[in-house]
Amino acid sequence: MEIGKLEKVDLRKLWIGEATAFTPWLSKEENIKFLGDAIGIELEFITQEKNVGPFRADIICKNTLDDHFVLIENQLEKTDHTHLGQLLTYAAGLDAVTIIWIAKQFTEEHRAAIDWLNRITDEKFNFFGIEIEVYRIGDSLPAPLFQIISKPNDWAKSVKSSASSNQVLTKTKEINLAYWTEFKTYLESTKTSLKYGKPQPQHWTNFAIGKSNFYMSGIVSVRDNFLRVEFLIDGPNSKNNFKILKDRYESESLLQIDSKLCWDELPERRVSYVHLKKDFDINNKAQWKSQHEWLKVTLEKFDNFFRNKIKEL
Repeated sequence: MEIGKLEKVDLRKLWIGEATAFTPWLSKEENIKFLGDAIGIELEFITQEKNVGPFRADIICKNTLDDHFVLIENQLEKTDHTHLGQLLTYAAGLDAVTIIWIAKQFTEEHRAAIDWLNRITDEKFNFFGIEIEVYRIGDSLPAPLFQIISKPNDWAKSVKSSASSNQVLTKTKEINLAYWTEFKTYLESTKTSLKYGKPQPQHWTNFAIGKSNFYMSGIVSVRDNFLRVEFLIDGPNSKNNFKILKDRYESESLLQIDSKLCWDELPERRVSYVHLKKDFDINNKAQWKSQHEWLKVTLEKFDNFFRNKIKEL
């Protein structure tokens, strides 16, 4: 068997300039998805090289899980103090943000600075340092690779957040936290494309579905012993979007997802949703695995059915 040799490609041979070549390349849907997969966030591209509110970044995205801004700064060279200053300015002007700094090489002091920012900020702020490299084998097409140099410590931030709020968990909240923590562990042990946030001591957890103002939720009721999966439609056009989806796809959804699926406009609220409920003994921990299996399968059915349809809206 012949084995090829991995060769590193000069970034400047692919992208002459950051603003003129690399940023437009990264802005394409498939490349933003590639970056999002690397860091575990589902990203929706918003704009590039434009002012939005108090900031201006190379690329502006939304985290579709929580609709928070994701700002991306690009460098095809070694990191410098100018870009670090820009990142701090962005963070200072926003209540919640994820900042991704992409560069050819991170100096030790700049990597330490990103680590420090993740330590001293709460879970509303997340900083990623990413080195981009490109490789090819023989005459193959060049393949980019995102290497995470620094990332948020979610566990440490969660501990700090709970400590700073002096949060005392009730018995129900303890069960909620344990339930979602085990569900996250279960998902990590299986093959799934579901994107989700950190487990929290609450009765719901959200899952991204590829577009801002749309998301899925898993609901666990400790008191009433049921699970529910929801597809939620939010935003200023929620009622119109709900009507379009319902008129076009309700009959199909009953066949492809479940005949007991419920479409609920919720006229008195801005949000509308589609949901499916099933009774389970939530307090019986021995049954959690089978419950998690149902949640995973049902969430994946919702995702497979609605993801491409909402992109057409």
